[in-house]
Amino acid sequence: MNAKKRAFSGIQPTGKVHLGNLLGAIRNWVDLQDVYDCTFCIVDWHAMTVDYDPSQMRARILDCAVALIASGVDPNRCTLFVQSDVPEHTELAWYLMTCAPVSRLELQTQYKDKSAQHAENLNAGLLTYPVLQAADILAHRAEVVPVGEDQAQHLELSRELARKFNNRFGFVFPEPETVLTPARRILGTDGKAKMSKSKDNTLDVLATPDELWAKLRGAVTDEQRLRRADPGRPEVCNVFSWHRLLSPETTVAEIEGACRAASIGCIDCKKKFHESLLAALDPIRAKAEALYANPDAVFAMLAEGAAKARRSARETMALARARCGFGPPPV
Repeated sequence: MNAKKRAFSGIQPTGKVHLGNLLGAIRNWVDLQDVYDCTFCIVDWHAMTVDYDPSQMRARILDCAVALIASGVDPNRCTLFVQSDVPEHTELAWYLMTCAPVSRLELQTQYKDKSAQHAENLNAGLLTYPVLQAADILAHRAEVVPVGEDQAQHLELSRELARKFNNRFGFVFPEPETVLTPARRILGTDGKAKMSKSKDNTLDVLATPDELWAKLRGAVTDEQRLRRADPGRPEVCNVFSWHRLLSPETTVAEIEGACRAASIGCIDCKKKFHESLLAALDPIRAKAEALYANPDAVFAMLAEGAAKARRSARETMALARARCGFGPPPV
């Protein structure tokens, strides 16, 4: 029987985990644990490219880890760790930077977007972010990387850097395959931008029912539907797109028909989604409360994952160093 392929993916500890994270990545990670040898990383170094409060980083890492584990990411079935606990990632990033043309990095869509958003803090990390991302993946010689559409360009760069390094120094890295997540782009409550803390358009996974309803109540639907008596257009309604990802098929069919017939209004559609949302999130919230009650146990899980990740990364770096002419020759 063939060994499972190695899969790698990461998530930033940028604040409370939201519905976009859950539907766009985490649920897929949970399913992939049965298919691949999975390594999942909380990428705290990546979060340094924008201004942040260092005193809050540990809490942000805990929030992220709790949400992941409560959602079904199982440290006993995967490797779950914090990026900064495995320094080999940054060492490899330097090696890969020598293979990365600056002009190629400047063409990255996310660099253009981030440099516009953070013009007052246009640091080199924003430019080299995808090189560190490539190092995260290649340090564990991952063969498969599940990503959303917005990260596909970065993964293609990771493939190019693996190829360039291998051609220049000798084979070390497989070129990782792109596996697009089933829910590829989850728009936020504004109905326009990807769900993101920076846009303040999120539905947070661990929020209370009242907090979720407060955000959901103001969510943009079909902007051309001005009155309840107007027939709706589910195909352009962002709330309906959430229904399709989270609600039972019978509910989705019911909402679609009633919306088109103008027999329900947008607030009714949101109330139905609130029910589906709570059905999905209540069990996660209950598990999270138990994890928050013992944060030391959560950090112990991350430390155990980091020990596993370091073994993997050290093995890779021993070969990479030797290929580059550093240290003892490869065995």
